[in-house]
Amino acid sequence: MSREGSLEAPTRHPLDWKSEDFWNTDSLNHELERVFDLCHGCRRCVSLCQSFPVLFDLVDNSPTMEVDGVDKADYMKVVDQCYLCDLCYQTKCPYIPPHEWNIDFPHLMLRAKAIKHKNGETSASAKLISNTRTVGKLASIPVVVEAVNWGNKQPIVRSVIEKTLDVHRDAQLPEYHSKTATKLLRHLQADGPAVAAGPTTGKVAIFVTCYGDYNHPKMVEDLVAVLQHNGVQVKILKKESCCGMPKLELGDLDTVEKYKDANLPILIEAVNEGFDLIAPIPSCVLMFKQELPLMFPGDEKLQAVKRAFFDPFEYLMHRHAAGLFKTDFKSELGKIAWQVACHQRVQNIGPKTRDVLNLVPNTEVITIERCSGHDGTYGVKKDTYAFARKIAKPVETRVKQADPQHFTSDCVMAGAHIAHGLGDGKEAEHPISLIRKAYGI
Repeated sequence: MSREGSLEAPTRHPLDWKSEDFWNTDSLNHELERVFDLCHGCRRCVSLCQSFPVLFDLVDNSPTMEVDGVDKADYMKVVDQCYLCDLCYQTKCPYIPPHEWNIDFPHLMLRAKAIKHKNGETSASAKLISNTRTVGKLASIPVVVEAVNWGNKQPIVRSVIEKTLDVHRDAQLPEYHSKTATKLLRHLQADGPAVAAGPTTGKVAIFVTCYGDYNHPKMVEDLVAVLQHNGVQVKILKKESCCGMPKLELGDLDTVEKYKDANLPILIEAVNEGFDLIAPIPSCVLMFKQELPLMFPGDEKLQAVKRAFFDPFEYLMHRHAAGLFKTDFKSELGKIAWQVACHQRVQNIGPKTRDVLNLVPNTEVITIERCSGHDGTYGVKKDTYAFARKIAKPVETRVKQADPQHFTSDCVMAGAHIAHGLGDGKEAEHPISLIRKAYGI
């Protein structure tokens, strides 16, 4: 007899992308129909993203008003709206493994995207804008960077970009910096004694990330400053590649593997030298803590990297538990509206960012657990920008109601997307930057 939901701890099965059946279109459609039918009977996830309203509209408008009445050619309309936030799996679905129905909606969408990509159905513009490191290197070249940042603010230029790259003319695009994080911190040395605490060694190697390097180097500088203030020895990983998340969202699994092969020797070398690993972007942390280990479950080096990887605030709370986190704050922060990044939530570490911010005297954190709808590319593409704005609207409303001194998100892309929607001219601040501000360092 089928159970209504599961009381057991959820688990995640490896992504069997090397098998022949994974790439079989008939097998995919059979699984899509099975899962869509179960989702249709439940409908708990209707408010999460655009995938579920699209699915339910297809069902309700079909001749049978059931999934069997939906043309299989329309299944990709549901897939195209999924940006792999993972919230349906982590927060809503009662039928995830070990339940017998075994629903993993995000990984099923990933499988469909992978088959679509393998069949040559990924647009050239999508391939280009997902090459974040290549684009970043070109856009951050001195002189070029000035032209790029200027052009991104010009309506005529943006209309051309919309026509050629399918990037919506109203979408907020990040600035690029010629003084990248790796350049600014190139002389950083992890010197001195390291004090271990809990699972942490007291030595950190920072995976800068594409966005942290080219678009938001101050965030990386602030992370270094906070770690050093707390006696943690810090170095910057050099010659890293993209974590692979933008390519994963396209279904380009071969390129994800290519990036993994480039990064793994650098990461495992740091781990073998006793360093913990941190990245300032939640999506990049999630790649090494979840997605890559599920794609390559037999890779022992990758499993070692997984064990060594931490979210920045998860790391600081481990230090705090051991009495090694300094609370010598010089300034209070007042009321903070904190949007909880999806890819941080699904790491199952708890609200560690809120916990650290709450250590600052006279600080109140308003927690907003709603998706921003940005996802890196979903929030800027012409075909999905309007949906991304719709998804972000409840967050924007909560921020306005809170009337905070600061608005923050661990995902700087989500923060910028929401701040753009607020339209009050204020920028989102990264929470690590708020901590540095409170320290007065």
